Amino acid sequence: MSIQELLKSETNINITVSLKDLQAWHTDVIEDTEKKLKAIVAAGNTETYGSPKQVSEKLDVDLSTLWAWNKKGYLTHSSVGGKRRYKMSEVNALLEGRSK
Repeated sequence: MSIQELLKSETNINITVSLKDLQAWHTDVIEDTEKKLKAIVAAGNTETYGSPKQVSEKLDVDLSTLWAWNKKGYLTHSSVGGKRRYKMSEVNALLEGRSK
């Protein structure tokens, strides 16, 4: 029985694992994660974030307008590494006439 199968069984047991088996399990976890990430990227489900300057240019509005919209909750920003960023999916929704 593999480590993965034991984990799925949710049985509370103690096991002794050889280093070779542990390495094989580790490789399986990495491969599974890689497949999932590739599927997400291929599906285009990744979010991009624009800077205030990029968003203001795309929407053709002033930076002060973005600030006011954030304050009203119309188009909110997130802080990433101490910098303001806007979800481009929300910006594109505004351009298409869809609001949040």
